[in-house]
Amino acid sequence: MTDDAFAALRTQMPVTERYAYFDHAAVGPLPAPAAAAMAEYAADFRDHGDVHWPKWRAQTERCRDRFAELLNAAEGEIAVVRNTTEGIGLVAEGIDWREGDNVVVPASEFPSNLLPWRNLQSRGVQVREVEALDERLDPAKVRDACDGRTRVVAASWVGYATGWRNDPADLCQIAHDAGAFFLLDAIQGLGVLPLDVREVPIDFLCADGHKWLLGPEGAGVLYVREDRRNDLRPLLVGWNSVSTAGAFGSKDLTLKDAAERYEGGTYAAACVAGLAASLDLLAPIPPARRGERLLALTDRLVDGLTEAACTVASNHRYDRRSGIVAFTPPDGDSAGCEKRLLAEGIVVRVRHDRVRAAPHLYTSEAEVDRLIAAVS
Repeated sequence: MTDDAFAALRTQMPVTERYAYFDHAAVGPLPAPAAAAMAEYAADFRDHGDVHWPKWRAQTERCRDRFAELLNAAEGEIAVVRNTTEGIGLVAEGIDWREGDNVVVPASEFPSNLLPWRNLQSRGVQVREVEALDERLDPAKVRDACDGRTRVVAASWVGYATGWRNDPADLCQIAHDAGAFFLLDAIQGLGVLPLDVREVPIDFLCADGHKWLLGPEGAGVLYVREDRRNDLRPLLVGWNSVSTAGAFGSKDLTLKDAAERYEGGTYAAACVAGLAASLDLLAPIPPARRGERLLALTDRLVDGLTEAACTVASNHRYDRRSGIVAFTPPDGDSAGCEKRLLAEGIVVRVRHDRVRAAPHLYTSEAEVDRLIAAVS
């Protein structure tokens, strides 16, 4: 890599000493600073109990600050949650539904953005699933599925199976034209693709930190636009949800005037500390530069796989590209290909009978070429 920022990031990724790692769409490896932060937390509580608790509580605010910076959001619009599923669930269950309302969602979504909506059917909510073959969602079909009873349009920024990238601005406009909220599942793009919530007026956004953000499992983000805060009834209200948080003798139920009201109680502090360290590590690289780097790598991968007689399912139109490349090897044996690559120290994943390769900013061009050569 010629860019010093990406080279510096690579030096903080111990996984590169053992593997060419292409599985960030599943679980990303921990950078050294994140692993060190989590180990420090464990050692501190082993040796000192809660004596230094304020130090670790401050890591939550570091995460909040970094997420606000990344999204160009206000800190009061950011809740630190455990994962994408929790964030989507807080939205799905927090809306004041009426029998006969409906939600519009692509049928190709990951279960975390399908099951919470289907779970509302017992309350009289209709779930309208828009077909999207290989995740190729047609915005016109989403618009056609909306009507005067649509309360939410929910979709992924990037599809988990083939990496199809939706345009959040298009879907947000469709939802708002219908008088509905727009929720974006951002887990497969946040951290490596740019998104500005001041330019795209998304109502709710959810993402976990354990993929492209290079954090551990157990810490993520829920973004709630400020003017939507009172449209979302908080669930799991606890001591940390109220304005008197920390005053345990108080019975006041006045909620915090910020997205913190959705956080409820105690955080997964070790996970939050690890995520804060990962966010700090990525922060010096501008979001636009991250996207350029990642797409250059996947362009190289698509070109090489195509030349190697692989069938590439991912659409690489300029505005649909992402960090995910799904393909079928020349012999058609995706599961066998995954095993052979792992034996050569190359980590990929099979999804829907295709090999899914997902590089990161620290991935080198040599590793991309190594994957192509191994497949061919």
